[in-house]
Amino acid sequence: MLAVTLAATGLYGVMSLLSTQRTKEFGLRLALGADRTEILRMVLRQGAMMIAIGVAIGLAGSLMMGQVLRRFLFGIGPNDPWTLTAVSVVLGATGATACLLPAMRATRVSPLVALRSE
Repeated sequence: MLAVTLAATGLYGVMSLLSTQRTKEFGLRLALGADRTEILRMVLRQGAMMIAIGVAIGLAGSLMMGQVLRRFLFGIGPNDPWTLTAVSVVLGATGATACLLPAMRATRVSPLVALRSE
């Protein structure tokens, strides 16, 4: 649970920083007629790419290190497909939830405020 919490917190922080840095871009897009759902999809797509890359690297690392960690695993094998699938789904869902808050915040950007900043 601690690892999932740390992963979600880290992903939330990165997505929050990236969406904050792109505030002017979002404001300009909204001023030019972009729909708020397009902004939401854009931010969620960026987060989904990070989640997919992280899960892929984690699965590859798990499969490579499985034999080394075999003696620490009790009741399951190092390459148990059900466990790997469950962990991937839980981490994917947690990551999607962590990306949703910055994405929702990006859709509430006021074009006037975003363009006046700086």
